[in-house]
Amino acid sequence: MKPPIIVVAALLGGVLASQGQAVDLAAAPAAPAGPATPDMQAKFLAGIPMEGTALDALEKESAWREHSRDFQKAWAEVDKRQLSKIAAWMPQVANFAYEDTSPLFYMFSGPDFLYAHAFFPNASTTIMCGIEPVGPPPDVAALSPESRAASLRTLRKSLETVLAFSFFKTKDMKNDLQSTALSGTLPVLYLFIAHAGCTIYSAESVWLDAKGELVHEKAKVPGAKITFTGPSGKPQTLYYFSSDLSDEGIKHNPAFMTFCDKQGQGNSFAKAASYLMHRSDFSTVRDFLLSHSKTIIQDDSGIPYRFFTPGDWEVRLAGHYRGPIDLFKESYQTDLEHAFKAQPPMELPFSAGYRWHSNESSLMLATALKAIPKAEPVKQ
Repeated sequence: MKPPIIVVAALLGGVLASQGQAVDLAAAPAAPAGPATPDMQAKFLAGIPMEGTALDALEKESAWREHSRDFQKAWAEVDKRQLSKIAAWMPQVANFAYEDTSPLFYMFSGPDFLYAHAFFPNASTTIMCGIEPVGPPPDVAALSPESRAASLRTLRKSLETVLAFSFFKTKDMKNDLQSTALSGTLPVLYLFIAHAGCTIYSAESVWLDAKGELVHEKAKVPGAKITFTGPSGKPQTLYYFSSDLSDEGIKHNPAFMTFCDKQGQGNSFAKAASYLMHRSDFSTVRDFLLSHSKTIIQDDSGIPYRFFTPGDWEVRLAGHYRGPIDLFKESYQTDLEHAFKAQPPMELPFSAGYRWHSNESSLMLATALKAIPKAEPVKQ
């Protein structure tokens, strides 16, 4: 049995609660404020005031006012230090990728929609995957005031590193996401979408069956599907799936990689990926990205430099390569060091990955020179 779509919100103020069938957003009439829509939930979690909505009363609570004040300050800082600089830099150095509407693959992402959207804001479909749990759709009104206040504090704590340093601490994030009434990745995805200036139309729990098909009954791989419009007004879709991307994990459960393969060619992003694709037991996901990506933008923790074969790839470098932090020191790339010395790297005016100090971050911009697969129709 197909469960109902969680909530669908019409862009021009109409609000409908779907009872199991898709709703024609364009034809949806305006309706009075009722249950909080995903867009309202997202803006509430992001600390964005929404007067006159179903959550208006909750925004008068001191805990939310503190949450909003702290987040608005944090947003302003990350915009100034990071996001505005990415928005200016990408069109200059990789406008073909920045403007591209092809699917975006972001493996080992956790709920980091913030940076995925900053680098690839026009991706028609963003596919993210991590080991962090999906969790239920957030419903802040269903919580007691005490639980709501505690959950907002935990949410701020879980985002401290990504807002300050551009990456999540996976173990801490996973613990934080399981220790609150607002559990899972969806609250974080919601607030990042809201902060990016997007409007959520709908959100629903989805799964992938053994054939990598999107289904609405519990199956092999749990996930979420969120449809939204960005500042451009174009409809976009975000998928987040929780799945093991090791070779052994994919062997036992290939559903997610099968789903990705159906998307055909796209672009890829990797940041603070724990150097997993440097290892032989993560070769399947590494090979997939190399064979399905038109452009790969990553820090040194993504695919090792040696896999970008001359003749197959054009690689441009940006920033300063200082090598991995001590935790991953065994993943130092001598060939990448030589490449930085051989070609004058581009300026990198923001930080990326584990080396977050000024003049320590680096990025690789790899463009495929070979043919890659076309997309197959994807069942929705």
